[in-house]
Amino acid sequence: MKITDFNEIILDQQDVFNGLYSGKITSLDLINLDDSKTVNQFNQARNQNADPFPSLIQFNQTIENIDEFDKQNQNNWFMPDKYKTLDIEKWLLDSCPEQNLNRLHQELVLFRQHNMINLLKYLKYLVDTMRSNNVVWGVGRGSSVASYCLYLLGVHRVDSIKYGLDIHEFLKGELK
Repeated sequence: MKITDFNEIILDQQDVFNGLYSGKITSLDLINLDDSKTVNQFNQARNQNADPFPSLIQFNQTIENIDEFDKQNQNNWFMPDKYKTLDIEKWLLDSCPEQNLNRLHQELVLFRQHNMINLLKYLKYLVDTMRSNNVVWGVGRGSSVASYCLYLLGVHRVDSIKYGLDIHEFLKGELK
């Protein structure tokens, strides 16, 4: 296993096999592998056998600085496809009580303006993953509790509407 300068975990063939057999790897769609031959062989076998597994991804480091890394990954979140294609705005609207829809619409406009819709999708994935693995996380921390969207997603347990928290507190560093 290698860890890049940007904290990406890159596995080799042995790491993948050990992880699969030990049960520590349960989802292949979140693996970066450094061996192109193994990636190609696996993906060919997967296609020939119509396996339900997702394709493996070949790791290819071409980024030289953190700003370039951030820019490249803004729209390429490392999460399963079902979350990448999730209509998170519809999910939030369906989860929201009618009396709070105005606040939700206000926040969604701000999340769109700041190109943060994929962040909401990722947070949905993160919360679902933590719940399915019985991971305990805090009630809420910092300015994130000012976001009603994050409350609906389960990121925190502070109802920002009930406590009169302004969404602009959450995005204060983003708003100019």
